[in-house]
Amino acid sequence: MTEQKNLGQLVRGHVKWFDPGKGFGFVVSDEGGPDILLHANVLRNFGQSSVADASAIAVMVQLTDRGAQAVEIVSISPPDNGDEPALEDLAGFNLDELKSSPLHPARVKWFDKGKGFGFANIFGTEDDVFVHVEVLRHSGLADLQPGEAIGLRVVDGARGRMATQVTSWEAAARSDS
Repeated sequence: MTEQKNLGQLVRGHVKWFDPGKGFGFVVSDEGGPDILLHANVLRNFGQSSVADASAIAVMVQLTDRGAQAVEIVSISPPDNGDEPALEDLAGFNLDELKSSPLHPARVKWFDKGKGFGFANIFGTEDDVFVHVEVLRHSGLADLQPGEAIGLRVVDGARGRMATQVTSWEAAARSDS
């Protein structure tokens, strides 16, 4: 067990990279300094199974004999993608209307990061909702796990129901309170 040297320092920065398969990634502080380890358990405690590279993040950091480690996530914001839609299929929609549409509780049916897409089901319906990896990245997530509870904003697109935004269910619950 490593010796704790410092508890509770708030650090703001961005996600350098995070690999859900490896179970960790790193955060870079806005103030500079060494990379900060971000373990999957800390991310799960925040209610997410993944986070997109370049997402803005605020974490509580503990200094240990092994270096700086995130011990709690305070906030995560998606990477700054400007006002561009995540997909060409969404280009015809009003972005303000998309952002203000209702957030529906859903569960991931399956998602294949290699293929770049997957499907989810909104609670109470059997209709599949298409989830594209670019929408996921624009939403600040990098991957989804089967059975994972999420929040979806959805439109009827040219090819059927599709997600315009994906959030962890915990994040959706926080935004409602």
